[in-house]
Amino acid sequence: MRNLTTAAAAAALLSMPALAQEHAPPAEVLAVHDYVAAVSADRIGRDIQTLVDFGTRHTLSETESDSRGIGAARRWIHDEFERISAECGGCLEVMYVSDTISGERRIPEPAEVVSVIAIQRGTLDPDRFVMMSGDIDSRVSDPLDGTSDSPGANDNASGMAGVIEAARVLSQHEFAGSIIYAGLSGEEQGLFGGRIVAAHALEQGWRIKGVLNNDMISNIAGINGVIDNTTARVFSEGTRYVETEEEARQRRFTGGEVDSPSRNLARFVDRTADQYIPNLDVMMVYRLDRFGRGGHHRPFNEAGMPGVRIMETNEHYDRQHQDLRTEDGRVYGDTMDGVDAGHAAKLTALNVAVMAQMAGAPPFPANVEIEGAVQPSTTLSWDMAEGEAAENLAGYRVHWRLTDQPQWQWSRFVGRTDTYTLENVVIDNYYFGVSAVATDGSETPVVFPGPAGSFGE
Repeated sequence: MRNLTTAAAAAALLSMPALAQEHAPPAEVLAVHDYVAAVSADRIGRDIQTLVDFGTRHTLSETESDSRGIGAARRWIHDEFERISAECGGCLEVMYVSDTISGERRIPEPAEVVSVIAIQRGTLDPDRFVMMSGDIDSRVSDPLDGTSDSPGANDNASGMAGVIEAARVLSQHEFAGSIIYAGLSGEEQGLFGGRIVAAHALEQGWRIKGVLNNDMISNIAGINGVIDNTTARVFSEGTRYVETEEEARQRRFTGGEVDSPSRNLARFVDRTADQYIPNLDVMMVYRLDRFGRGGHHRPFNEAGMPGVRIMETNEHYDRQHQDLRTEDGRVYGDTMDGVDAGHAAKLTALNVAVMAQMAGAPPFPANVEIEGAVQPSTTLSWDMAEGEAAENLAGYRVHWRLTDQPQWQWSRFVGRTDTYTLENVVIDNYYFGVSAVATDGSETPVVFPGPAGSFGE
């Protein structure tokens, strides 16, 4: 057996990261940094206050008033999207997406659940989307109480304000793919807005490659006593199901047994924070959501679309789902006192950077396959994108990492090809994937081999 000397082993390891730059197009880091810098904490703070001033945004609250209730709130959001669209020459398609829900535990009588959507169409691949969502609705202690004041400042006026601010920033620029800015309703009553919009997306044939659900992004003081404005959590689910024996085989041998497109989306968010957002570290949480709780990325996951939840790291439960009151000197309620607009801006900027890259990228790698059993090398293959949608395709990058590592460790830009062999990189020891790179350096999240790793059609 041949032994690799310590010096040779070190040289081999040191050479791996350098491969990431081989013939790669230069990343447009300046543009992304400019987008990040354009996010305004002041505007986000004002929008949170505006949403709070509607008194309550409960799904079952007033719909006819111009100043109070869920109806007034969603009309204001719709008008704000229209104002943003006017400033970019009508670049946004603004619409309501709704359905009537009844007979549910938290919606016993018929109620219209109305979400507000704004679409910024891409120039090359207009039916491929990345979505940022926030929730319009709020609630107090009783989930059926649609009349009491329910400010919902952090939960979730902060996420909704972040979506509006992202639209202001990114609508001033053009991208190859499309962006959806979504205000979803009915979250507190059972994730109904997300379910309705996910069904609508499938009916319309929208190819949603990533959903960034922002739910509570402005609190920095946790009930655990920790005050921290430098971290955020990103929740992502693992593999949802196995449909065939072939998918099961692929899942076991490509990393799909512990990973998923949503996990690779979370890795992309984490890497983006490291590259573009000062003083922000992402904690990747390998769970769909917190214990016993849910968020609006879940309906999209269930519909087969990759999605993650982006939120604060340390929650304050006295400020969530609480009647406004003071008991024994302890103050309850989700008011502006618990909002840090700077932190909301930081997490909004993270969304902006992620969406700019994903929307600017070429088509995602399709039909990625892998070979290398009982061989010294590993071969990856995929379908190379063609046509107008691929006009900005510079090429592909292959990635690999040790199986116990959370983030991709090594990569190699391989140009415009549909197959590549990593010599003397043994398939048994790593997980592998492929990303597509645009001529300006924008890049897709990594796609695993096999059906379990696909980001959808």
